[in-house]
Amino acid sequence: MATEAKHLTAIYPGTFDPITLGHLDIVRRGLKLVDKLVIGVTTNPDKKPLFSAEERLSQIVRETSGLAEASGTVIEVVTFDTLLMDFAVASNADIIIRGLRAVSDFEYEFQMAGMNSAINSDIETVFLMADARLQSIASRLVKEIAAFGGDITPFVPSAVAVEVMKKQKT
Repeated sequence: MATEAKHLTAIYPGTFDPITLGHLDIVRRGLKLVDKLVIGVTTNPDKKPLFSAEERLSQIVRETSGLAEASGTVIEVVTFDTLLMDFAVASNADIIIRGLRAVSDFEYEFQMAGMNSAINSDIETVFLMADARLQSIASRLVKEIAAFGGDITPFVPSAVAVEVMKKQKT
C-alpha cells in the first residue's frame, strides 16, 4: 500500500537586521529539507533595529527570490510579532530551523528549543551549523563595522551593503 508523502513546512525566524550571507546559507540549506520555508521577520525588543520590519522583509524577498525557483521549494517571507510557537502554528509549521555559529549560540538555542517543545511538542527544532567560512558573521557586528566606515561587502549581499551604508550616513 502506497502512502502519501508528507509535505514539510519549516519556519526560519529572525530579526535579519540586516540579512547576512550566513542567513542566506541557512536558507539555502533549509530548502533542501522541506517543501515550504516560511521566513519570519520579527523585532527583538532588546535590539534597536537599523531597518524597519518592512525594509527587512523587502531585503529578504529580493535576496531569496532566485532560491525558490532553483530549489523547487516554496519560500514565503512574512513579518510576525507573536510568540514564536504561535507563529509556527499559524504557519502550519512542522519544523523550526535555527542556525548555529558557535557554542554560545548553542546554549541559548538549546534553552529556547526546550521551552518551545514544552509549549508545543509537535513542532521540532532543527539546528543547522553555519558554513565554517560564515561562522563569524553576525548582523550586530556588520552594523558596527559599517558605523565605523568599514567594508561589509564580505558579509552581506552587495545590495544590502549599499543599503546599510546609506542608513549609516543618515
